[in-house]
Order: sequence, then structure tokens, then C-alpha cells
Amino acid sequence: MDKEELLLQKRLIELSRIAYTRGIVTFSDLLNLNELNILHTTPKNQFLSGYETYGGYDLAERQMVAFLPDALSYNGAEGLRDPEMIRYPLEVLKISPQNQKFSEELSHRDYLGAVMNLGIERCKLGDIIIDGRAAFLFVRKEMTEYIRENLTRIRHTTIKTEIALDFPVSYEPGYEEIKGTVASVRLDTVLSLAYPLSRSKITSCIESARVFVNGKLITSNGYRLKEGDIISVRKMGRIVYDGILSETKKGRLMVKIRKY
Repeated sequence: MDKEELLLQKRLIELSRIAYTRGIVTFSDLLNLNELNILHTTPKNQFLSGYETYGGYDLAERQMVAFLPDALSYNGAEGLRDPEMIRYPLEVLKISPQNQKFSEELSHRDYLGAVMNLGIERCKLGDIIIDGRAAFLFVRKEMTEYIRENLTRIRHTTIKTEIALDFPVSYEPGYEEIKGTVASVRLDTVLSLAYPLSRSKITSCIESARVFVNGKLITSNGYRLKEGDIISVRKMGRIVYDGILSETKKGRLMVKIRKY
């Protein structure tokens, strides 16, 4: 790990220590895939408390870590996976044009750039979901009012920002359902079904540390997937492996995936 990665690891371990010694829940900033991998690959014995991750909705890519004191980790731990129980300091902002008629079609980069131009660090921001001419931004709670007061225009479009109180935790972005046969449920074969790339390019993508399964970096082509695994490929998107549907007479597996 480089210096910044080591500092992040130390910070996460320290948050775990505070949760354990003070008996309180502590929270990290919003972590990207590489940072979540540092969390997941840090030896568990370095954390004095258990943890959960959440990014505002079930399929969020950028996520916050909640370190839980013993009283919460061991009593009703299943219930604690409910974000309402942990009370993550996250809010959802809906960003929409003041006048739909004169609004532009804005991209993810437009929304992100406008917010970061306010001087806000990326680690304070979660996913951005675009829905037509509006966007939903997940943000650390302490940034909410500052953004609402200062974000008034994106490119040439005058916008309004409001708190979205009823954003569904079960929200699922639009996806393409793909079914096909593969020789096995290895990571490389399933990715070949999702993306029209040669086997060598898929292999290069995996070996160059661009593929994450459930937030953990995977560099082995032969990694075997389990039903429900979320696979994120940097700069290419995400897929969910939904499992085996049937087996052909020749021994190939019919599988289903969702490509976002």
C-alpha cells in the first residue's frame, strides 16, 4: 500500500478503537471501491469492533463504514443491518432544474463537478443517480445545508436542491438482463458474457486491478462467483450475478446476470 492507503487503514483502525473503548458508533467518510477493498482486506484482528457498510441504498457503490461497539455487534446483529437502526449520517439531495423547459441534459460529470467546485471533497459525497432531468446525490449530513445554499446553477441551468426524504433503500438503477451459457461460473467467463471483449482483454482487466466483487478487489480470473455477487468494473459499470438457471446436455451452464 502507498502512504495514503496506509493512512486510511490507520484511520479505520482508529475509528474501530474509538467505537470499542467509548461504546459508540463511529463513521468513516464515503469510501470508493479501492478504499472499501482496504477495509475488507485488513486483517479482522486489527479491528476492535465489528462494522457494517452502507451508501444510502442497497446497490450503492460508494459506501460509509459504521464501526459498532460490542453491545451492538453481538446483540441483535442481524437487525443492525437495517440502516435505520445504525442511523448513518447520510442524506439524499434531489437536484432538479427550476424550469424544465429551459434546462439542459446534464451528465454525472456535470453534477459532480458543480458540487466539488463548491470546495467539497469527494469523500463527503456518495453515489449520484440521474433520473431524467433530475439527479439524486448522497452526501454526508453535515454538507447538506452548505450545498443547498450554494449550489444554484449547473452549466447554464438554474437548479433547485431539496432533501429527498422518501428515497427507497431498495432502489435499483435501470439494467439489461442477460442470459447465456458459460463453461463455469468463473469471474472471467461471466464477465465475457456481460462485456463484448476478447478473453485476453477480460484477463487484462482483472489482472490490472479493475474488478471488485462485493467491494473486494479480485485479481484472479478463476475466482468463482456466488449467486447475488455484485461485480464492479472500473470505467465499465456493474453487474449482478443472479446464478445458474439450468445445465445443457453438453455440461454448459445457463446463467443470468443484470448489467447496469
